[in-house]
Amino acid sequence: MATDVLSRPVSGPVPAVADLHRPISRWRRIKNRAWWLACGLGLVLVLIPVVWILAGVLVHAVEHWSAGVLTTPFTGTGGGLSNAIVGTFVLIVGVAILASAIGVGAGIYLAEWARSGRTTFLRSASELLAGIPSIVFGYVGYVSLVVYFHWGYSLYAALIVLSLLVVPYVAKATEVSINQVPVAYREGAEAVGMTRTTMMRRIMLKAALPGITTGIVIAVAVSVGETAPLLYTAGWSNSNPTFTLKHSPLGYLTYAVWTFWDDPSPKVQALSEDAALLLVVLVLGLIIGSRVLVRLTQKHAPDTERRRDS
Repeated sequence: MATDVLSRPVSGPVPAVADLHRPISRWRRIKNRAWWLACGLGLVLVLIPVVWILAGVLVHAVEHWSAGVLTTPFTGTGGGLSNAIVGTFVLIVGVAILASAIGVGAGIYLAEWARSGRTTFLRSASELLAGIPSIVFGYVGYVSLVVYFHWGYSLYAALIVLSLLVVPYVAKATEVSINQVPVAYREGAEAVGMTRTTMMRRIMLKAALPGITTGIVIAVAVSVGETAPLLYTAGWSNSNPTFTLKHSPLGYLTYAVWTFWDDPSPKVQALSEDAALLLVVLVLGLIIGSRVLVRLTQKHAPDTERRRDS
């Protein structure tokens, strides 16, 4: 009868089991502490300018803040910033719609349908678009939309320029999020006979939704802080937006920060500081909102079940 291989006695010395509790060498401890010290130093270097900017804005704006800033439009010599606040929110909604439609579509195409050679060209074009300075976008928008097409300073021109400025961020976030969805999701959808379009709509996009949402919010936050493209395309208006697409200049907060600071009137200068505070609060609100949206859309993420089990 053949002897079971597993039952045969082991010949020779039994290898010693590595001691898992041996003390860590001094050099490894030094490297570990040096690494964490460098990480802490990097965090401090990031926090210092953030705290400095926030403290400077709060100190200068709070001392003369009044509720009328939110409810009164700018009159030319004072008043409030209600027209700029409404105009900024109109730009946020418009950019979110246009940039999301174009950027998400481009990201889906790059991740799923584009061929290898075409993907390289389109990805390079997107990265080049992201590297163009915003003032160049504004100048091109002014020459082509405001002057050549005779749109004038308008909401339409401002939305197109701002959307093109942030589309690469949305496209990149969408492509990366879709590529990070586990292959098992795709294989399971193909196993049950789903077409590529149905799989993308019902499986892949749901799993990639947290990353796509984050990219959209980041793009909107970037557009909120832009000034140069709007100076060339939106102009300025002391009235609330009329929602007319052409020949309809509108106010926005970054114009107040940029222009009112040099005004000889102390009241107008104070409005510049108030606009800076409102922009900071708006960006913080967008960041918090992005975390809330990611939390709400996280139920379809690939590692949700793993986190629940742990």
